[in-house]
Amino acid sequence: MYFRLSVKSIISRLTLTLLLSAVVGFFIGNTFLIVAISAVSLLIWHYHHLLKLIKWLWRSKTISPPVAKGIWGRIYDGLYRRTRKHRKKQKALNAKIRQFRDGAEALPDAALVLSDDLIIEWGNKKAQRLLGIRWPGDIGQRIDNLLRFPEFSQYIENGNFDIPCHIPSPINADLILELRLMAYGSEQVLFLARDVSKVHRLEEMRRDFVANVSHELKTPLTVVRGYVEMVQMTEHALDPYWQKVFNTMETQVSRMDRLVEQLLILSRVEINIDDDDKQLIDMPKLLHALVEDSHWLNQDKNHHITADIDEHLAIEGIDNEIKSACLNLISNAISYTQANGKIDISWQMDGNKAKFSVKDNGPGIRPENVNRLTERFFRVDKSRSRDTGGSGLGLAIVKHVLNHHHAELAINSQWGKGSEFIIYFEPNCIRPLP
Repeated sequence: MYFRLSVKSIISRLTLTLLLSAVVGFFIGNTFLIVAISAVSLLIWHYHHLLKLIKWLWRSKTISPPVAKGIWGRIYDGLYRRTRKHRKKQKALNAKIRQFRDGAEALPDAALVLSDDLIIEWGNKKAQRLLGIRWPGDIGQRIDNLLRFPEFSQYIENGNFDIPCHIPSPINADLILELRLMAYGSEQVLFLARDVSKVHRLEEMRRDFVANVSHELKTPLTVVRGYVEMVQMTEHALDPYWQKVFNTMETQVSRMDRLVEQLLILSRVEINIDDDDKQLIDMPKLLHALVEDSHWLNQDKNHHITADIDEHLAIEGIDNEIKSACLNLISNAISYTQANGKIDISWQMDGNKAKFSVKDNGPGIRPENVNRLTERFFRVDKSRSRDTGGSGLGLAIVKHVLNHHHAELAINSQWGKGSEFIIYFEPNCIRPLP
């Protein structure tokens, strides 16, 4: 039941008590003494309950407050109701915390809750098995003080958490962990570590298989090409029918040889992730050489090729990989743009990023195919790709090269109107040329 006590009622009760004491004292003949005794008694009574309240609040372990009548009884009842209400909320909150912890423990990944400055606040049992981080023993430690890996330190320093970081497990070096950080609430960070050892081993097996098969195919293809060319040189010994057969064989061997070569390039690009190989690349010199080569590739279709190149803009990277990526984009434009088409090559600053673009007025790409262009062996038009010798690996190579250089590939295309392939290089790899 709600109880309301106002200042007016307190003054009224106190005044009434003192008036009654004065009336009693008047009839006894000692008004002041009786009023003083009443006031002191009232004061002693209040201080007695005040001391009981303090003792209950600070020393007692029971939830029930002291028993009293009158105003103090109402006060104790109100405190008891408030305490019960608080305990109910606390129980509900504890239940939600248990649900959260049970859910976090059920995760297949190691999970840590960090503060904004990467201090460990909570962790599940999987974190101990994968990372060696114990909760609550490691509360208050910075996560990078416990995970001392250069890759992770660089990951934290860069602050780009859109892509994961991979490190070996501190507990078991045979395990490869994928680390992710993401915002959690307003002032916390969620840290997740996932065991990707099986995926990593399968990927290594796939790369080794492709590389080994490509190497093994290289020798027999070279032998077959040699014999075909030798037979073709003796044109007088072959009638037109067999000459056509050997020409077809030479075309298909050449196509397969290009496919094997691209597989080898892709394998090297996938394996090479060492930043120590990066050096200053004179992009104007490299692009002028590629443009000159493109004129040789363009003899049959006679495209109109223009180049707008900033002569003072360079980047830091792996020379042969950047050259391969740029050459792939240029050769694709030449291969898939109709004869007498237009191709524009550009190398300029775009805001705070360096931008390399190849734009053509070819047939363009349908919107539903744009997102699949960097998949291995994906070809928009398989029959057209066979005619042009395309293998579907060019843009896959570009994708891996750009991943090494923390660059981004953007594709703008309109069906029937042409396409533009753009590479954006981040400011930290841009260098000026004198």
